[in-house]
This record gives sequence, C-alpha cells and structure tokens, in this order.
Amino acid sequence: MARLAGVDLPKRKPSFIALTYIYGIGRTRAKEILDKAEVEYSKKVQDLNDSEISRLRQVIGDYTLEGELRSEVQMSIKRLMDIGCYRGVRHRKGLPVRGQQTQTNARTRKGKRKTVAGKKKVTK
Repeated sequence: MARLAGVDLPKRKPSFIALTYIYGIGRTRAKEILDKAEVEYSKKVQDLNDSEISRLRQVIGDYTLEGELRSEVQMSIKRLMDIGCYRGVRHRKGLPVRGQQTQTNARTRKGKRKTVAGKKKVTK
C-alpha cells in the first residue's frame, strides 16, 4: 500500500484518482504531479514500483497539502472574522459566504430547521 503525505492511497484505483484522496489535490493537480513524476495516469496504485512512489513523494513535497493546507485555510477564515469584513461576519453567523439565497435554501450551511411557533389568532 502506498502512503503519500500521510494518507494511505487505495490500491485498486488508477493513480490519478488515488492522488485525489490527499487534501489539496484534485484531478488537474494529480495529472500535473504524475506528469512531473513521469508516471502513467491509468496505472493502478498497487502496480506502482518503489522508484515511482519515491518520485511521487519528491514531487508532492513541493506542494502545501493535508494538515498544513487545512490550517492555512482556517487561518485565512479566522483573519476574515477578526477584521470583521462581510465574509467574516457570514462565516461567524454560519451563513453562506458567496451571495447565495438564504430565505428558502442554504440548509447545508444553516443546519437543521429551527421551527418557530406561529402567533395565535385573537378570538372576539
């Protein structure tokens, strides 16, 4: 089993898909990494030899990935919240940050509905 950047890659997946299991690597960057390391895209992880894995490790070392990238993203969000800009306030309130509609949607960001009881009608 190949272990890169602290992540165990799935054995039976093609190498360019397996690399996307690492936080900070998508399909485009995975193909770019495989080109630099001179490894075939379609080659499965279990078929990679030691020299190919070491070349991948060397190329991946040039990128900010996993824990370091996660902390960098969190620090950026914290900075926005500290300076009190619009995006920071939206992060603090747990609302969508990029201008999406919130009256009816945005359940992913807002969480489960908090039902508020309606007013009772006054009878005469």
